[in-house]
Amino acid sequence: LPSLVQVCVFLCNDSDILVTPSKCQNCNLGALCLPDHIDERRVCNAIAPEKDVDGFHIMNIGRLCLDQPSIIPATAAAVWEIIKRTVLQGTFCAIVNLLMICEIEDSISGDATVTITHRYTPKEQLKIHTQLADIVIVAAGVPKLITTDMVKEGAAVIDVGINHIHDPLTGKTKLVGDVDFEEVKKKAGFITPVPGGVGPMTVAMLLKNTLLVAKKLIY
Repeated sequence: LPSLVQVCVFLCNDSDILVTPSKCQNCNLGALCLPDHIDERRVCNAIAPEKDVDGFHIMNIGRLCLDQPSIIPATAAAVWEIIKRTVLQGTFCAIVNLLMICEIEDSISGDATVTITHRYTPKEQLKIHTQLADIVIVAAGVPKLITTDMVKEGAAVIDVGINHIHDPLTGKTKLVGDVDFEEVKKKAGFITPVPGGVGPMTVAMLLKNTLLVAKKLIY
């Protein structure tokens, strides 16, 4: 059987295929989820940059960081689209351990001052940054990492986290983000739920990228 990289190369070389299917990257809404024995970077770079609708090829990441026309990764584009539609410009933004951080930081235009923290940043230090932020973007993979005492009144909270936890009420597994949604929503001026927040916008941005690639508007 051909390897995943070989399949990607074959599809990229097929002139009848305009866009490499996202499933060939084994992606879930643009987030890589390959098994440990597969080199994610090698797979991403095996996809032709002009067909890379997920925006993960090294050339697309590099062009994005250098402020050149590029295919922006769908999740980063989704967060920026939400910010543009809901938040005023000229704000202070705190990012908590977002995967592929440069994608979001370089996607945020305007006059935002961006501070990057980590899931392992001590809680008290993390709180200092998030309490100052007009926009808090979190994708740390830690349920209820962001609590109501960590957010200032009226802040916009964008939850990109995806966590599967056991629901003691139903006995089933449920999907939650990284924010204590029920409590933080009482204080935040704007907040995205999980599910139903960043996820659907990510799908929309992936379709937008597909259109850009098909019409060859970037390359």
